[in-house]
Amino acid sequence: MRYAHITGWGAYTPPRIVTNEELSHLVETSDEWIVERTGIKTRHIADAEDHTSTMAIKAGREALKVANLDPAKLDLVICATSTPDYLMPNTASLVQDGLGASHAGAFDLNAACSGFVYGLTVGAAMLKSGLYKNVLVIGSEAMSRVMDWTDRTTCVLFGDGAGAVVLEASDEPGGVMSCRLGSDGSSADVLKVALGTRVPLNPLNMVNGNGPYMKMSGNEVFRFATKTMNQVTRQVAAEAGIAVDDIDLIIPHQANQRILATAAKQLNYPIDRIYSNLERVGNTSAASIPIAMIDALKEGRLHAGDHLLMIGFGGGLTWGACLVQWSYSPEDRRWSSYKRTRQAMRMALAGPRRWAGRIERGLDFWELRRRRAERKRTKKSGG
Repeated sequence: MRYAHITGWGAYTPPRIVTNEELSHLVETSDEWIVERTGIKTRHIADAEDHTSTMAIKAGREALKVANLDPAKLDLVICATSTPDYLMPNTASLVQDGLGASHAGAFDLNAACSGFVYGLTVGAAMLKSGLYKNVLVIGSEAMSRVMDWTDRTTCVLFGDGAGAVVLEASDEPGGVMSCRLGSDGSSADVLKVALGTRVPLNPLNMVNGNGPYMKMSGNEVFRFATKTMNQVTRQVAAEAGIAVDDIDLIIPHQANQRILATAAKQLNYPIDRIYSNLERVGNTSAASIPIAMIDALKEGRLHAGDHLLMIGFGGGLTWGACLVQWSYSPEDRRWSSYKRTRQAMRMALAGPRRWAGRIERGLDFWELRRRRAERKRTKKSGG
């Protein structure tokens, strides 16, 4: 059998931190109101130079560094996002180019806040099937770009950032054990950003705050999320052949502290084993689980051999969970000076490799034009 192990991880959050106090100057709210209802105190907001792709590239570089993997050895880049740089090209291709992953395929995956778990499930399946050996899965979001900053029910919740993991195929047991994905499209209107072929972007759509902003029915999302966490946790644990009590740590999508507390009661699971960094990061949609996972590692909450459950829920409505037997602790990924230097050289060469590829494509293009022009001249001269 082949197994899919997480061998590298990295995260990036923009340096700009916005407090609840600052938001109280934009909308009718207060620090007390936000903390009581959500548990959020601060969030990171992208500046003009930070985009979904650039944040993903920074997180991806860190993950490759921890895995000590040459980006040229990546087979696939999956970018989970609902805030892509463009509708076309896909953000994953921009990331693939930015990392210098010259031999990798790349595609975006949009399952909203469940996106990272969807990406992890797809990536692990690719490895277990024998199709690929190394896959980079990234959740990256610039949620601040789709916020209505006059709507206190949404703008206080979300932040920006990116998290990434390297998945590697192995014959060693462990890694991703079981996954479960789900969707209920009948509730699509509960959480959405209305921009697409049904609601194309034009000046009329921007009138009276009807632009492409996040709209959410908070009460319905709350009921859906708590029910989903209970059900899908029991499902993936059963499929992996372990009891819920044997899960060492649950890292859920960071949506709302009250959701996590309610789910813990329904599962009869200790709340202190459900990890949350919501207070300082907020809801970063598809990026929330990998960012939280890396914070948990930094805090010593996750060790080699632990059973980790990652569970997401969000727009679609979608949900997903992956149960992982964790393979490495941070101290296991501390490389020698030689390996660190070698990896730094790989990253340094990624840029020149990228430009060399562009120059080569340019030369091929001009050579093609030259040959066409030569054929036309020959035809005109009757040669």
